[in-house]
Amino acid sequence: MSRIGKNPVEFAADVNVSTNGNVITFAKGKNSVDLDTKGNVGFSVEGNVLTFSTLSDSREHRAFWGTYRALSANIVTGLTTGYTRKLEINGVGYRAAAEGRILKLQLGFSHDINYELPAGIEAAVEKNVITLTGHDKQTIGQTAAEIRSFRPPEPYKGKGVKYIEEVIVRKAGKTSKK
Repeated sequence: MSRIGKNPVEFAADVNVSTNGNVITFAKGKNSVDLDTKGNVGFSVEGNVLTFSTLSDSREHRAFWGTYRALSANIVTGLTTGYTRKLEINGVGYRAAAEGRILKLQLGFSHDINYELPAGIEAAVEKNVITLTGHDKQTIGQTAAEIRSFRPPEPYKGKGVKYIEEVIVRKAGKTSKK
């Protein structure tokens, strides 16, 4: 029995949850997110509680049970509080600037990197910290990973783009023999 799947998803009164066949629609204000269960789980909405159930006792259906419950909980959290991911830029001459939907990065290459932010993602830059905010957890994580991939941190001097909470294991440089 799934420890995740059996927990109900509670949502605030201002989050509107509606169902249409196998699709659950979460809406709050101008943001709306659809979750297509593809008929892999059963679900019911009663008041401000969304519960999921398995269709059979097969391993696949039990796995989908917990997965769709976690996805719906992430959607509700994203619509109510939102998600934030912070990236830190380290290196001489490395900088970033947010200009509308474009994140302009200078990461030691001969050219600037103009990264267009996906829909629903906002970026703010303070000194050497890029803050990404939005309501979709998956898109925030993917965007942060793509920005980090332009110049991942290197282990000798720690230069590059890293997550704020990431710890870079430093290596010792070359030493001379005496």
